[in-house]
Amino acid sequence: MKTVRVGIMSKEEYKQRTIDIARGLYVPKTNEPKIWFESMKSMAQILSNENQALLKTILDNKPKSLKELEALTGRAKSNLSRTLKTLERYGIVELHKSNNALVAEVKATHFKVEFGFEAA
Repeated sequence: MKTVRVGIMSKEEYKQRTIDIARGLYVPKTNEPKIWFESMKSMAQILSNENQALLKTILDNKPKSLKELEALTGRAKSNLSRTLKTLERYGIVELHKSNNALVAEVKATHFKVEFGFEAA
């Protein structure tokens, strides 16, 4: 499976980085993180033990629908749907239709975290 680089950057720094990219002042390098979190805490919420177990369940069982995934995990549909949409937003999961059912596919299984500090 795929290893994804994850970065930690404050909202202000990320906003400035995005502006610099849009203005052509900065070109992201190919080896830079593709997923950015505002803090270690926000990353920990997304990659929580519960969500890691969900990803493993998807990988191991390859459920053919969210209903099947619900049965496998015991999680409520609304909670499961919200979690999967969040994971999709970060590029960790992809949701797609198959035979009139919504199917979750894990796109990232390994994560490399990068962050640093700069002097003011």
